[in-house]
Amino acid sequence: MYSTLISAAQLQQLQAQGQPLLVFDCSFDLAQPEAGRAQFAQAHIPGALHADLDLHLSVHDARPTASGGRHPLPTREHFAAWLAGVGLNQNMQVVVYDRSNNSYAARLWWMLQWAGHGAVAVLDGGLAAWQAQGGAVEAGPAVALPAGNFVLRAPLRRLVTAAEVLQALGHPEQTLIDARATPRFKGEVEPLDPVAGHIPGALNRPFTDNLTPEGRFKPAAELRTAFEGLLAGRAPANVVHHCGSGVTALPNLLAMEVAGLGSTGLFAGSWSEWCSDLQRPMAKG
Repeated sequence: MYSTLISAAQLQQLQAQGQPLLVFDCSFDLAQPEAGRAQFAQAHIPGALHADLDLHLSVHDARPTASGGRHPLPTREHFAAWLAGVGLNQNMQVVVYDRSNNSYAARLWWMLQWAGHGAVAVLDGGLAAWQAQGGAVEAGPAVALPAGNFVLRAPLRRLVTAAEVLQALGHPEQTLIDARATPRFKGEVEPLDPVAGHIPGALNRPFTDNLTPEGRFKPAAELRTAFEGLLAGRAPANVVHHCGSGVTALPNLLAMEVAGLGSTGLFAGSWSEWCSDLQRPMAKG
């Protein structure tokens, strides 16, 4: 079972062995929400399904949500129903990838873990790594699969609410890590949310710092050194990750697991939910 990262060569080996497998292409573009669907239609790993951030991994209609912010999570129940509907079975290894440093793929990776499915891994390096390994691609729509037997199990990852973050603010049992670019963290610019700044006391670790120039995750030892330096003695288990809307925080969360630092929390509503209530404390600089 792969539960963090998988290489293109390892995915090819699983395919050759005929292992129960489901691949999701999570390609998306925040500036052009339709672009991911177009990219999928142009080229994707054969047999892959498309998981769209807006349509499948967030809620933008009247359905109940599990978090706030610009990309609210669906409830675990609605998400599980979608997974079964597209063909996920309990015994399947899931592999997720995208074309954007795996920030969107990491969202689906975390959500599957949150739904209790541990056998899910991010394709290290995304579609580019797959093609560099000689992997084939196909065009056109996804092939519909029979409904699967997936059902919810106990969550394997921890979702943290805005109320919980506020209650623990300033206490040693919580360490916040913000994955946004440093100018946004400092409040020097804010292109998306109505208020600039960050949650008081948060540390800044831009999610791109986890990656090599080729878009692969840095070696585990290098990631561990970087996070231990950032935490400066704070317990890794007390970390709660966030970003602007709960998406790009997840490469940080995944990187900590790759580094052997264990499972950490996610404040999925992130800054977009936090700053929607002006009574909550906010900081700049």
